[in-house]
Amino acid sequence: MAPETSVDTTAPEPSAPQEGGDTQRAQENILRVQIREGLSELNRPTAGLFLASLSAGLDIGFGPLLMGVSLTVAEFSFASPLVRRLLMSNAYALGFIFVIFGSSELFTEHTTLAVLPVLDGQASVRQLGRLWGLVYLGNIVGAVVFAAITVVVMPELGVVKPKAFVEIATTLTEHHWPVLVAAGVLAGWLMGLLSWLVAAGQDSVSRLLFVWLVATAIGFAHLPHSIAGTVEVLLGVFSSAEVTVLDFGRFLAASTVGNAIGGSIFVSLLKYSHVSQSGPDPDME
Repeated sequence: MAPETSVDTTAPEPSAPQEGGDTQRAQENILRVQIREGLSELNRPTAGLFLASLSAGLDIGFGPLLMGVSLTVAEFSFASPLVRRLLMSNAYALGFIFVIFGSSELFTEHTTLAVLPVLDGQASVRQLGRLWGLVYLGNIVGAVVFAAITVVVMPELGVVKPKAFVEIATTLTEHHWPVLVAAGVLAGWLMGLLSWLVAAGQDSVSRLLFVWLVATAIGFAHLPHSIAGTVEVLLGVFSSAEVTVLDFGRFLAASTVGNAIGGSIFVSLLKYSHVSQSGPDPDME
């Protein structure tokens, strides 16, 4: 059931937070922008929504690909574990930069963005289910296609060894179900925060910084992101019998559940609740 207080979505773009009432107004403006964008996506035609999500599933694959290239070029040996993590996480982040600045549709973004209009009473759960289903399907199809092309082309070019793809995949599949779900919650939480931060950004540079920081954090901790992780694990499945389809299915189910919980509850519900119920503007009293 939606809260009684709805948010007016006709407000201007968010402004930089300052003090007191200015901070409150800035938060309200960010929420209005998020709700307006969520409504726009919920009402988007099916074909356009699916194609945009297919594009995201393809584009995000460049992150795992560059991770494999980095491992191969370094011959699986780095100066230190820290250097390895930093290099790999920065390579991972590039896929998210391509997706978000390319204005394509990513499932984990909509575990927050598309939920807000439902909480505000301006959209239905059925509309949310339609969007989640289309975006998720398009993302997975795009990720599968990218992984299939990559394992055929890149080893032939001599820039990636199949061993690199297997190593990347097993770091995700070696964990038990509860660990994958809990880590997936953290990844979805960070992606939800990213959606909020991008809406607060004043220019392309600040938005790029937000995307890079959050995506690098996910990559540095190697948290399971259901879509980028699909590419990571399938590259291993297609490269070696060491990673199985069963491993992929277990990973996908656990990471999807975790991502959905992290974005919809820990960001969307909490952000909406504390902003919409923050009380009257102090400057208006």
